[in-house]
Amino acid sequence: MMRRVAIAGLSVLLGVGLRIQAVAAEAEAAAQPYSGSVFTRSALTGDWLGTRNALAEKGITFDASVTQVTQGVVRGGKDSAWEYGGRGNLTGLLDTQKLGLWPGGFLNVEFEGNWANSVNGSTGALAPANTNQLFPMPSGDNIALPSLTFAQFVSHYVGGVVGKLDTTSGDANEFAHGKGDKQFLNLAFNINPVALTVPYSTLGTGVIVLPTADPKQAIVEFLVLSATGKANTDGFDEINGAIFSGSGRVRTHVFGLTGHQLVTGLYSNKQYTSIDQRIQFEPQRPGFGRPGLGLVGAQTLEKKSDTWSMFYNFDQFLYETDASAGKGVGVFGRFGASEGNPLPMQYFYSLGVGGKGMIPSRDHDRFGIGAYYTTVENPTLQVPLRGTRSFLSDEWGFEAFYNVALTPWMLLTPDIQVIGPSQKRRIVQGSTIGTETIGTATVLGVRLQLLL
Repeated sequence: MMRRVAIAGLSVLLGVGLRIQAVAAEAEAAAQPYSGSVFTRSALTGDWLGTRNALAEKGITFDASVTQVTQGVVRGGKDSAWEYGGRGNLTGLLDTQKLGLWPGGFLNVEFEGNWANSVNGSTGALAPANTNQLFPMPSGDNIALPSLTFAQFVSHYVGGVVGKLDTTSGDANEFAHGKGDKQFLNLAFNINPVALTVPYSTLGTGVIVLPTADPKQAIVEFLVLSATGKANTDGFDEINGAIFSGSGRVRTHVFGLTGHQLVTGLYSNKQYTSIDQRIQFEPQRPGFGRPGLGLVGAQTLEKKSDTWSMFYNFDQFLYETDASAGKGVGVFGRFGASEGNPLPMQYFYSLGVGGKGMIPSRDHDRFGIGAYYTTVENPTLQVPLRGTRSFLSDEWGFEAFYNVALTPWMLLTPDIQVIGPSQKRRIVQGSTIGTETIGTATVLGVRLQLLL
């Protein structure tokens, strides 16, 4: 296991949606020293005898983490499984201006790897209960380079980005966002599921506009992405269709308290496999087997192209103690809409409460409580003599977590989820094939993250 941890690659949350804002945040964090005692410093390995701080001053930062999760379906779901898995991240960021080269350039690279298993296949839900285990690929024992990007500003207001992009930060939220390593574990509270036609890691390029010259206040982005990218390939040999994205995020100051509003629209011209299928039968020709009905030999899957989706999210502090450190308590919410094909999730809603540093002397502790509901466009399979089969229903879920900072670099998180899953169980009784609802799943888990 230690060998797997050592070779596991790692990543940063510099996704497409807010790449320059994330770069600015990294640069601000890099200005703070990694020094201090083992109980107070921000990273386990410290300042590397001063080398880490010196590199940060020159615009070169390296950050790493290992996140381990154990979860079990203790009631309901498809089966009562306990699973263990983990993911590691390694991120490098270079600021060309600090390095003494030219202003406005940012190079980002991330490696990522995971190992072992998750309960995602045991709950019966469309929304995975363990987001952390999905990256770089849902199956365990993967190592990949999901992001290698270069962003260049030509003025204080306009820049561009190109490369292989990690898209997970396109739905950023103060209280509910990420890869399941810092806040909520369930995907429904990290990324709006109506946007999952966008690959996690893919080739892309675009224009970034900062209306106020401050990425923390407002950012607008227009991107063109490959619709078929994967984290474990370079993407050049599998381009098939494009996704066009337009997004904007603005910082608000309602009653003097920090908040954010984000809106994104997506359109894809890729040809997908439709969620609705028809199987046709025709009489068999005499002399070929038993008389009756036979499956048409050249049956093809129906396709769906020109699909769209849009989503919105907000976060708003209700009580704020330190705006620069994100300390306080507030509310968050998401809404999403799509055609319901090729993704069955047609409408999505979530609402919750989150906070950080609310207990004196516990500045790094976080908590979150949230609920979600997904309206599903039920896929159908039409078969002669057996009628129309349906496989999914609407889905709902609840999650609560508390992130205990044992040290600034060691975070222990107990977590509970209750999910009304969308999937149905297939049952066979004699010659009759039907479905039945899967029971409400209760999932308990513990996450441990080490910042290296």
